[in-house]
Amino acid sequence: MIRVLIADDHGVVRDGLGRLVEALPDMELVGLAADGEEAVSRAREAEPDVILMDLDMPRLDGIEATRQVLADRPKTAVLVLTSFSDRPRIMGALEAGADALGHLVGLDVLEQVARRAARTVLTARAEPDPLEELSAREREVLGLLLEGLPNKLIARRLEITEKTVKSHLTRIFREIGVTDRTQAALWAERHGLTPGAQKRR
Repeated sequence: MIRVLIADDHGVVRDGLGRLVEALPDMELVGLAADGEEAVSRAREAEPDVILMDLDMPRLDGIEATRQVLADRPKTAVLVLTSFSDRPRIMGALEAGADALGHLVGLDVLEQVARRAARTVLTARAEPDPLEELSAREREVLGLLLEGLPNKLIARRLEITEKTVKSHLTRIFREIGVTDRTQAALWAERHGLTPGAQKRR
């Protein structure tokens, strides 16, 4: 059973996501927090496996709350919930130790986010180096995506069809648990991939 704590200052989102987590057979809701300070306190008390963490909260934002939680509980998986597209703030959350992003745009995507939390913690436990799960070609595609190249130019660079590039991206997104190119690029940076698909040592 995966123990889940939810931290979000919007009551409708917090309660709605809480109900969805409670309805999932493999997840247990162990606490709710309305701000970052409360999230840190509740994490110490409830010892969650996963925290669904809002990025923008009063008193203590999700970035600093993530940093403090992981200082106490480094094995906890943090999934940042945000509607922001501000790259520096997103990178700040990832650098603080967040495992993944869930772009929260409405209650209709809450179930998807909750299920991704389960995948996040299980992946973090079972796969210390997620890049090893990608083929050499997929790492090449991801590296070129990190350069900012569109599918057509990736295809030209690798001398494959654009359809093949799309197929590779579909599998990459599924494997690393993201839903779009921006999230994939951020994930690649966090896991040490540089443009050209060479992993930093």
